Amino acid sequence: MKLKIAVLPGDGIGPEVTAQAVKVLKAIAQEFDHSFQFKYAPVGAVAIDETGDPLPKETLDLCKATDAILFGAIGDPKYDNNPDAQVRPEQGLLKLRKELGLYANIRPVKAYDTLLDKSPLKKQFIKGTDICIYRELTGGIYFGEKTLSEDGNTASDLCVYSRSEIERITHLAFKSAQSRKRKVTLVDKANVLESSRLWRKVVTEISQEYKDVKLDYLFVDNAAMQIILNPRQFDVILTENMFGDIISDEASVIGGSIGLLASASVGDYFAMFEPIHGSYPQAKDLGIANPIASILSAAMLLDHFELFEEAELIREGVERSLKLNITTPDLNTKFNHISTTKVGDFIEDFINNPKDTNMNFTNIHLGQSTII
Repeated sequence: MKLKIAVLPGDGIGPEVTAQAVKVLKAIAQEFDHSFQFKYAPVGAVAIDETGDPLPKETLDLCKATDAILFGAIGDPKYDNNPDAQVRPEQGLLKLRKELGLYANIRPVKAYDTLLDKSPLKKQFIKGTDICIYRELTGGIYFGEKTLSEDGNTASDLCVYSRSEIERITHLAFKSAQSRKRKVTLVDKANVLESSRLWRKVVTEISQEYKDVKLDYLFVDNAAMQIILNPRQFDVILTENMFGDIISDEASVIGGSIGLLASASVGDYFAMFEPIHGSYPQAKDLGIANPIASILSAAMLLDHFELFEEAELIREGVERSLKLNITTPDLNTKFNHISTTKVGDFIEDFINNPKDTNMNFTNIHLGQSTII
């Protein structure tokens, strides 16, 4: 298969972790005789510094001319700490989602057996957790009309949803559930919000088309509690934009590190793949950023193009790295000098030599071949 992939590394640790995902995709291309062409463009704070625009026209044009987008992270303290900034890195990401029609954000959340001790939650509660969160991405309060009174003392953000916006992501969630454990949980606030009542009405109607899938409802406050108390009860979670933003980040503690969570943002014509973590500027250039979420995002990219064997090989490499404790310091207390690059090197080597299980820690630490 031939794919053109736009690479938007972004800010902070974005370039470091994205480089490992690209490295792994190149190994896949070599191993399976694919052709992946990578073209790079700025987005976020680095784009503001270069052009004054968090999403330059050239970057958007590149994204529209490629088959998929591999995204890093955006954000910079100089904007986070300035409430008066009129141009912000995050505006670039929101505009990109809107311009490309990326209306569905898909976030898998899995508890790896080898990392149960890393989670702040008790292992008996999280063992076996396997959730997929479907978050609506281009509507709701993030995109609604925003007002600020002339005196600066009153502000409002409007939450708006249409039936069509709800329908399209609901179908995706139910189709996903059909290939999983056949359960969808709608997370809303229908006891208070009119927009949530529309969500519940539309999702209930559509559920009748999927008789093999069970539909449950949870108010968002209860859902936030249940994700901590009993995450194994969930299969597919379906929710609106802001609730999904909060719920998916909360769910990241299940696996022990936000550096493990990948995501896909898809629409009718375009698709983007990115780790859910932020730019983590404090770790920039220190070699401690966990690249696994970005690497798993690359696996989701392959899934999108039905390259399932290739995607599974990446996931096997990730599993092996976690099992052998070849991870960055956020997960690794035994060997705290395994860098971002070394994790990527290990998974790259695994792809090139998947049947060789003789992993040599000494060579790993010396920066030599990880498989002998």
